[in-house]
Amino acid sequence: METQSLTIHVKKIEKSKIEQVDFNNLAFGKNYSDHMMYCDYIDGKWQTPQIVPYGPMEFSPSTKVFHYGQAVFEGMKAFKDDAGRVHLFRPEENFKRINKSSERLAIPEFPKDYFFESLETLLKLDHEWVKPGQGNSLYIRPFVIATEEGVAAAPSDAYRFMIITCPSQAYYNKPVKVLFAEKYSRSADGGVGYAKAAGNYGAQFYPTNIAKSKGYDQVIWTDAKTHQYLEEAGTMNIFFRIGDKLLTAPTSDRILDGVTRKSVIQLAKDNGIEVEVAPVEVERIKNAAKAGELKEIFGTGTAATIAKVTGFEHAGDEFTLPKMEVEYSELMKKYLQDIQYNRVEDKNNWLHPIEK
Repeated sequence: METQSLTIHVKKIEKSKIEQVDFNNLAFGKNYSDHMMYCDYIDGKWQTPQIVPYGPMEFSPSTKVFHYGQAVFEGMKAFKDDAGRVHLFRPEENFKRINKSSERLAIPEFPKDYFFESLETLLKLDHEWVKPGQGNSLYIRPFVIATEEGVAAAPSDAYRFMIITCPSQAYYNKPVKVLFAEKYSRSADGGVGYAKAAGNYGAQFYPTNIAKSKGYDQVIWTDAKTHQYLEEAGTMNIFFRIGDKLLTAPTSDRILDGVTRKSVIQLAKDNGIEVEVAPVEVERIKNAAKAGELKEIFGTGTAATIAKVTGFEHAGDEFTLPKMEVEYSELMKKYLQDIQYNRVEDKNNWLHPIEK
């Protein structure tokens, strides 16, 4: 069955595979919805977006993404409220950021109308995959790869923009322990740290595996020059609570401008919690922990939402965080999810409804 819309060609799946999925036991990123979108960049322009049944695609071994890593991606979520309405959370920020990432990797900008019409068409088709209820969401992965065939070291002249989706629950189902980086770096000045480039994540797997072998779940990266300042974790931006103040590093060309991060900053301010956005010295955090002033560390991200940190280690010093009667991490998670599930007034106009 094929239909034609104004800008998108749609081919629907013959039979949904939704009945094969156990929505009560979801492993993150293992089950994919019925449809996906792709759009090719050929001869200097983006072609008509295609929505087709989710499935494999064929690429030549010489496809440039395999050789020179021109690939960027985004992470987004759709939520369903108690009335059965589906909403995206701050998609405008993801649209702007994927094009910012693309620019840094010499990938052509994707048109805004293609992005939003594709998203909305995809979510209307697969709205049953967006389950209501606390913790449930549909994770959305837009990405773009270089598709020109050839191994010459030069930017590709062809690209494919895609969107795939998968039902999800919590990325971290338990609190995490972290290691402060002393040797390895995630990014450097003038690099691609602020972009969601695929290579940023591939390069951090090895040092993260070292941390895991020592009993830690994640690395909090430090600056590449001195390793004296804490910046972000492998899959999250990081917040520290010293006393009753939240502290987080400023964004830069090394640190990802996280959508959840900026939402938490705004929600904290909206609720009378002081936020300091400033460089975060390793020694400041260690000294605060020794003095009993470090109350919480938590990570923020689209997949993670809010992830509590129970302890950290640096230079052989280990610290366990106290259990707080009132946890800012839980408050921020509640404030955030109440908006995402449309349970409270959306005063900041962050929700983007998907009309059936």
